[in-house]
Amino acid sequence: MGSSVSTKAKSKTSLVTTGAAVVSTPDYWAEACRHLSRRDRVMRRLIPQFGDACLQSRGDPFVTLARSIVGQQISVKAAQSVWERFERLPQCMTPAEVLRLKPEAMRAAGLSARKVEYLVDLALHFDGGAITPAAWDGMDDEAIIAELVAIRGIGRWTAEMFLMFYLLRPDVLPLDDVGLLKSISLNYFSGEPVSRSEARELAAAWSPWRSVATWYLWRSLDSEPVAY
Repeated sequence: MGSSVSTKAKSKTSLVTTGAAVVSTPDYWAEACRHLSRRDRVMRRLIPQFGDACLQSRGDPFVTLARSIVGQQISVKAAQSVWERFERLPQCMTPAEVLRLKPEAMRAAGLSARKVEYLVDLALHFDGGAITPAAWDGMDDEAIIAELVAIRGIGRWTAEMFLMFYLLRPDVLPLDDVGLLKSISLNYFSGEPVSRSEARELAAAWSPWRSVATWYLWRSLDSEPVAY
């Protein structure tokens, strides 16, 4: 992470309007797929299976991070249900509006006391200027991770998902992700468990497109695309 490719990745996107949402897709995807197919036999097999599908970014940074907090340690279905109740509380989902909410109302929407604290801290960081989205294009991956993990409730894994799915950074390798390690085990080691160090060594051949390889390995486990 933190390569010169990574720091410029957000600007290398294409915008597609889907209904009311603007969806960004990375312009580097075809180049990355060619690189991976040349360097890795598993990628050469996986990539053609999923057509033109690729990483997509939508929404805004505050909403993306808020959704990641809401979804922690609960199922996807439960997370969507809680989010739908929560997003009806403010007039619009902005840091300032979230800070106006009463904790009791947030708890009634299905949020735990801890997640209420995390969401308030997230809103304070954005509203007070401690988080600087305008500066991210000029920052490397590790600098952005350091900024994000200063927020309560956001650890390295969440920050890495944000780099991949919001900023579309191309060379993120989320070694804390259980699904990635499982897929590496199945696709490269005949189902034998793999360590983080083994995964890191294997992934060296994917650089500077480790986000893309990770995405295809996730898809090999689940035909539905991963999204945040």
